[in-house]
Amino acid sequence: MKRIVIFASGSGTNAENLIKFFHNRENASVIQVLTNNPHAKVLERAKKLKVSALSFNKIAFTETDDVLNILKAAHPDIIVLAGFLWKFPERILNVFPNKVINIHPALLPKYGGKGMYGKHVHQAVVDNHEKETGITIHYVNEHYDEGAIIFQARCAVDAADSAETVASKIHTLEMEHFPKIVAQLLDE
Repeated sequence: MKRIVIFASGSGTNAENLIKFFHNRENASVIQVLTNNPHAKVLERAKKLKVSALSFNKIAFTETDDVLNILKAAHPDIIVLAGFLWKFPERILNVFPNKVINIHPALLPKYGGKGMYGKHVHQAVVDNHEKETGITIHYVNEHYDEGAIIFQARCAVDAADSAETVASKIHTLEMEHFPKIVAQLLDE
């Protein structure tokens, strides 16, 4: 059985989608959700779906091996960042090479980097009159949104679109593609 650990910082819709997708699979399941936000809705979603969930602070993540030790004990086959906003420490990446992936709500390399998440990305896409946007699933390295691209899906941006309508289109792409790509990576 392949083991998935999810990191999230907010509401957790992608985490919930992944948990449900892998719930009755014989070959993989989400075994844990970790968050840097003790008030994140993802904690409620995980509890409702009977998945272990823990929150941690910056010290546990960046200055000690607390989070690393949790991961080592979990023996994940893949670590999935689903709306996780902190930069991943190199020492964790070194222990889990090519096992940490992220989903970004734009077509990288455009609109990536520190501070480019959620509504900030969508507003930038609208403000720059882009004709298309999409999602990028990529490996995580020591830099924000610069890891090797695994998969991209695109959607049109219409002149009448707002950041909110773009966000809705992106959410649809995330729900459709993210679990399938995670499953493909686990099968490789």
